[in-house]
Amino acid sequence: MKATGTAALTLSAEIRARFEEFSRSQKDVGQYIVDHLDEASFHTAEELARRANTSSSTVVRFAQALGFEGFPELQSAARDEYRRAREGEGSTPEVANPPLFPIDQTEFEAALAADHHNVEETARRVDREEIDASVELISRAERTVLCGTDQMAFFASYLRHLLMLLDLRCEVVASPSQEGLAKLGRIDENTVLVGFSAGRPHPLVVRAMKLARNRRAATVAIADATLSEVAKLGDHRLFYSSNSPAYMRSHVALLSVVQALAYGVYALDEPAYADRIKAFRLK
Repeated sequence: MKATGTAALTLSAEIRARFEEFSRSQKDVGQYIVDHLDEASFHTAEELARRANTSSSTVVRFAQALGFEGFPELQSAARDEYRRAREGEGSTPEVANPPLFPIDQTEFEAALAADHHNVEETARRVDREEIDASVELISRAERTVLCGTDQMAFFASYLRHLLMLLDLRCEVVASPSQEGLAKLGRIDENTVLVGFSAGRPHPLVVRAMKLARNRRAATVAIADATLSEVAKLGDHRLFYSSNSPAYMRSHVALLSVVQALAYGVYALDEPAYADRIKAFRLK
C-alpha cells in the first residue's frame, strides 16, 4: 500500500478533505462510502459500484486516487474506521433485535428489510436544530419553492400538497420549462427554496440553489448524500437514507422526512392549522 493521508486521517475524513479533486463518478463512490461506511467495509467492489450507480473500475480508480494500491486496501481502511467507531460507542454489547425475515429471505423481503433499515438510519441521523430551523423557515416564508426533477418531482409535489392544506403559498419547479424558470426568476429574500436530491443532483436543482443563495433566499437541502452539491449549498440540510438491493433507490425514508417536515409545521400552531385544513376541505 502506498503512503497516504489516511494514516493521519480516517478514510471518511480523507474523502471529505479531497472531495473536490475527484471526478464526478468518483465523487459518487466517495459520497456513498462516507454515508454507508458499514456497507463499504464488507461489500465487494462490484456491489459497491452498483449501489453508487457507477462501475467497479471507477471504484478501483477511486481507491488508487486516495493512494491505495487497490480496493482491498481501501476496504481495510474502511473496516478499521468502522471498528473504531463501534468501539467508541461503548463496550456494552447491544441486545440484537430478532431479524425481520429468515436468513434465506426473498427479494421482496430483502427490499422491505432495506426500507426498514433506511427509516431507522434516517431517524438516527436527525439533527434537531436543522429540523427546527427548516420548519420555522417554511412556516414563516412568504413563498416556498420546491425544486425536484424526475422522481424527486413527486416528493416536491407531495410536500406542496401537504403545505397547501395549511394554506401556505408553495410552488413546484420540476423541469427547466419556461414556466419553471419563471418561478425561479421570482426568487427573492422572502423566498425559501427547498431542493430535493437523490444521488448525483440534477443541474437544475444545483442552479436553483445557487440562484437562491445569490439572491439571499433561505435554502433547505433534502438529500441522500451528505457530500452532495445540493447539500453543500443548503443553509439547512435534511438527510435520508436511500439504500436498496433493487435496481432503484429506496424513497421510503424520504417520504417519512417529507411527512414529518409538514407535521412539524402543523404542530407550530395546531388549532389554527386545523381550522385551515377544515376550510380547505370545504372548498
